Amino acid sequence: MVNLPPYSPLSRTASIIGTGSYVPQRILTNTELEKIVDTSDAWITSRTGIKERRIAASDEFTSHMAAKAAREAMEQARVQANEIDLIVLATVSPDTFFPATACHVQRLLGAKHAACFDISAACSGFLYSLEVARQFICTSTYDTVLVVGADRLSSLVNWSDRNTCVLFGDGAGAAVLQYRKESRGIITTFMRSNGDYGNILCTPGGGCALPVTPENFVKRFNTIRMNGKETFKLAITSMQSAALYALQQAGLAISDIECIIPHQANIRIIEVLADRLKVPMEKVYINLDRFGNTSAAAVAIALDEANRNGRFKAGDYVLMVTFGGGLTWASSIVQW
Repeated sequence: MVNLPPYSPLSRTASIIGTGSYVPQRILTNTELEKIVDTSDAWITSRTGIKERRIAASDEFTSHMAAKAAREAMEQARVQANEIDLIVLATVSPDTFFPATACHVQRLLGAKHAACFDISAACSGFLYSLEVARQFICTSTYDTVLVVGADRLSSLVNWSDRNTCVLFGDGAGAAVLQYRKESRGIITTFMRSNGDYGNILCTPGGGCALPVTPENFVKRFNTIRMNGKETFKLAITSMQSAALYALQQAGLAISDIECIIPHQANIRIIEVLADRLKVPMEKVYINLDRFGNTSAAAVAIALDEANRNGRFKAGDYVLMVTFGGGLTWASSIVQW
């Protein structure tokens, strides 16, 4: 392991002290999708690695999933609702345009002393939110921050579009952050965006630029649109550069990383990324076969699973890297 800068008792860091996750009970398999659109289990599995995904109940909203994941993280962190100073929620499928879904989560948790807001960075949202939380903690503005990535993408899917409806699922992941003495916690986070490519992965309608009206409703502008080839290419190059930048900033080599948690979108993207980073797939945590792409929740759910499954221990280095619509991409290195 490389020599890292010595810990300074005068510096304030931000550590993840608890994680949690939640996925809905309903499982939608590839075989079931064969009855909805012109596709097959073999086609979906070979091109994406996804075998099934979770679908929220009709009365189960983003805030409900987020609150359930948050309670798990709070329990592990041994933090009570009245101790939370800030709730940052990453989502592209909010319960309402306003108030923020974070405010709905605050109500469900009873976190009456927390400030609340949402972040929209698509699949990169959880890492964007982690960095926002880190800034508030490191500047001593807040002591305890709850970060949640949650999405109910089934509400945005065009179920007649076989190229996209097979990819997405619903779920939520959460983390509680605090200053922890003598721990480096979140070492570095890299974030970038490029709005020039915003149209290759987006939901074009529903906002003020293209309201959904009775006249255009049939065109389903309020559902996900994706240019698959461009998204695939940019996802690999962006996540590779983000991972390498974070390693350089942290003063670490890829061999120092115990566990890599990439965005859970497509197994072929993950395999190419691992090859370019020169890491064995055994070091990469994957759960997309069970959950599909859950957007902002994807890395958060995988982080919680990896944590609870013992994929890393205290002192180990974890690399998370994401890519999403915007375009947005991000990476974060955490010392557990």
